[in-house]
Amino acid sequence: MNQEPQHALADIRIRVQRDLTSYLATQTTYLSEIGSELVPVAEAINAFLLDGGKRLRPLFAYCGYLASGGTDDENVIAAVASLELLQACALIHDDLMDASDTRRGRPSIHRWFEGLHQNEELLGSASRYGSAAAILLGDLALVWSDQMLHKSGISESALLRSLEVHDEMRVELMAGQFLDIHEQALSTQSVARSLKIARYKSGKYTIERPLHFGASLALENRSDRQKYIAIFSEFGLPLGEAFQLRDDLLGVFGDPAVTGKPAGDDLREGKRTVLMAMTSDRANERQERVIATHFGSKTLTNEGIAELQEVIVETGARTHVEELIEKLSSTALDALNREEIESGPRALLIELASTAIKRTL
Repeated sequence: MNQEPQHALADIRIRVQRDLTSYLATQTTYLSEIGSELVPVAEAINAFLLDGGKRLRPLFAYCGYLASGGTDDENVIAAVASLELLQACALIHDDLMDASDTRRGRPSIHRWFEGLHQNEELLGSASRYGSAAAILLGDLALVWSDQMLHKSGISESALLRSLEVHDEMRVELMAGQFLDIHEQALSTQSVARSLKIARYKSGKYTIERPLHFGASLALENRSDRQKYIAIFSEFGLPLGEAFQLRDDLLGVFGDPAVTGKPAGDDLREGKRTVLMAMTSDRANERQERVIATHFGSKTLTNEGIAELQEVIVETGARTHVEELIEKLSSTALDALNREEIESGPRALLIELASTAIKRTL
């Protein structure tokens, strides 16, 4: 790949999209053959997966593969594309647990099926129908992730090597999701707990584990594999945390036209993020009253969002999170200054790191 990093990443993204489109077309046909009732399921997953998304996990996985000495391979593209289906499972279930109305500017899956229930005047509860559909569609995306990986065409030995990382990634994701819902049920907030959630719910399975996944596909020798896995952890863990901290800021200050979610959605949901934990730690009595009045209110108005945003800025929490993002990013990039990482793959990883953390507010 002798292209500029931006162009090379764009090319990988196009190939990932191509393989996802092809795989979903096959599955759509299969579902429709089972019954016409499943056509909306296929349509919903196709729209959810193919009409948006940054493809960060496949990109990090493929760049990890190349950085570990792998050569360009269409079968590996298909293997890393399967990670988008794992991401779909996580997002569909996460939106349901958070009662989010939208995703990428469209109704979230459970809301989409609620609307279908209402439009077709079906019997029973539209809300329960939507929730059940979201659980099942998320599970289906998880099954398809496995199936796409197994049918990618990579060698049996590469598949067996990748499964160890693949399994760990899924366990950590589910663990992080539970830590997140448990945090919402606690009476106190904690920066340390929120950082741990950021690491397991998002950081590890977005960046570190996909890099490990790529290394496992490239390297047969276990000692070589462990060497690259260690380097990728030094790079991927701090970058993954910076990525989630950027998401925290976007959830409060982000432009809905960019994020695809309503302004201040995390404030309305009462998300116990690092940003809010820092805000609570630094708040004075007046600011604590503002937080108690508005944070987590389902009827939160634009005025209430503005008041909470002001408190976050006043306490210095926003500035501190921005500084932490810069520090973590610098730590991550320093880890790439190793002779094991050749200049071409290093340039791809640096560009990809910028894509992950430089998203605009």
